[in-house]
Amino acid sequence: MFAQFEIRQKNIADARKIMGTSIGKCPKPKLFKGYIDLELQMREFDRCRKIYEKFLEHDMSNCNTWIKFAELETILGDSERARAIFNLAIQQPLLDMPEVLWKAYIDFEVEEEEHERVRALYKSLLQRTKHVKVWISYANFEASIDQGKLAREIFSEADRSLQSDTQKEERVLCLEAWRDFETAHGTPETQDSIKKKMPRRVKKRRKIDVEEGGEGGWEEYWDYIFPDTEANSAHMKLLQNAKMWKKQQVDEDSESESGEEEEEEDSQD
Repeated sequence: MFAQFEIRQKNIADARKIMGTSIGKCPKPKLFKGYIDLELQMREFDRCRKIYEKFLEHDMSNCNTWIKFAELETILGDSERARAIFNLAIQQPLLDMPEVLWKAYIDFEVEEEEHERVRALYKSLLQRTKHVKVWISYANFEASIDQGKLAREIFSEADRSLQSDTQKEERVLCLEAWRDFETAHGTPETQDSIKKKMPRRVKKRRKIDVEEGGEGGWEEYWDYIFPDTEANSAHMKLLQNAKMWKKQQVDEDSESESGEEEEEEDSQD
């Protein structure tokens, strides 16, 4: 409030001293933002940069600060400086909203039409997380620049990556996005191919786990049965049956040989 009073009195130097002192004694985000807004009004962009640097020294995990700093450089037409800020930001060991930061960086490179840089960012992000939304976003990016073949390859890789019992719902989301892509950009053959990958939705029952060994009863839930998983299960069952049959045959042959040896011993006696 005191700084605002000095600004209204056109005492900019005093307002700056007040803001600087306040940040030194109580470095709260609200004070940093207020000081930055003051310098933006004055068109003192170098001062804005210095305040952002101080802000980040105070809290390097604040993704919104990194993003706003990079956006300032973008507005000023310094793409290289903005890129350097984003690149430094994603290397921080602790971030409060990393997904927001990565999205902002990717969106920045998309706006710059730096397609190879966008691909590099997606690949780097996928090394950190295999979240289905990252896969879908990556594939949709390729589709948006008429790279249908690459988009299809990404969807296929994502589908393989998500083939675990704990990621069934994520895999369904991926396949649905892939189906939408094929509906918009695919051929009858590719559309039919993705339809064959879609799972069946079945209702099942499971026992409810409760603490202290009490009776929890049963609950119904929906499960997804994927064609490839179902085929693999049938194949594994066939193999198991074959192994059991072979073991049974070996046991029977052993019993037969044992019986013949006993008969020979009896005849010698």
